[in-house]
Amino acid sequence: MMYGFAVVWEHVDRLINGLINTVILSVLSAIVALILGSLVAILLMSSNRAVAFCVQGMVDLMRCVPFLMLIYLVYYGLPHFGLNLDNWTSGLGALVLYNTAYMAEILRGIWRGLPKETIEAATAFGFAGSRLYTRIVFPQVFLAAGPMVGNQLIQIIKDTAFLTIIAVPELTQAASAIQAQYFVPFAAFIAAIFLYWALCALIECGVFVVERWAEARR
Repeated sequence: MMYGFAVVWEHVDRLINGLINTVILSVLSAIVALILGSLVAILLMSSNRAVAFCVQGMVDLMRCVPFLMLIYLVYYGLPHFGLNLDNWTSGLGALVLYNTAYMAEILRGIWRGLPKETIEAATAFGFAGSRLYTRIVFPQVFLAAGPMVGNQLIQIIKDTAFLTIIAVPELTQAASAIQAQYFVPFAAFIAAIFLYWALCALIECGVFVVERWAEARR
């Protein structure tokens, strides 16, 4: 067993490179998914019932698709329509598409729970359109949604492991490469699990800080 960990330590640079790619993929996909999710949440809260119903249907459909299937669809399916993406871009695109639906549903739920009086008062003072969303609605929504967005970011980090099936050089792929070459599966995957745990613990700390800050503002 100690031999396995010694081998992993000798090739820790490969794990670090995989970890860096995992962090980049997670951060980029979370930021883009949160931005797109905000726009989708606006449509979900639209007073036009037809628009809200259609968008809700698309969100529900995306949430029901297994992430592994979505990766295959993006990587192998889009080339049939002339859109050829490399494995890294395909992985990022799949993460964004998948998590936009979840972010939109999180934000919609928080938004629906906001006191109507706040929005009505803002409207009375002349806030409308983008000013209403950026100055009144979303500041409250983002503060309240901190823990749920943090949980979703942890889910994004775990979802990056699926990208190993299309050879994206993330953490799981790096651990798999080490164990395949040196036959040390236990040590390689335990090391990867520890690094995943460290990332998730860091996010939990960040969520705790945001929660304390939000409580101080109330």
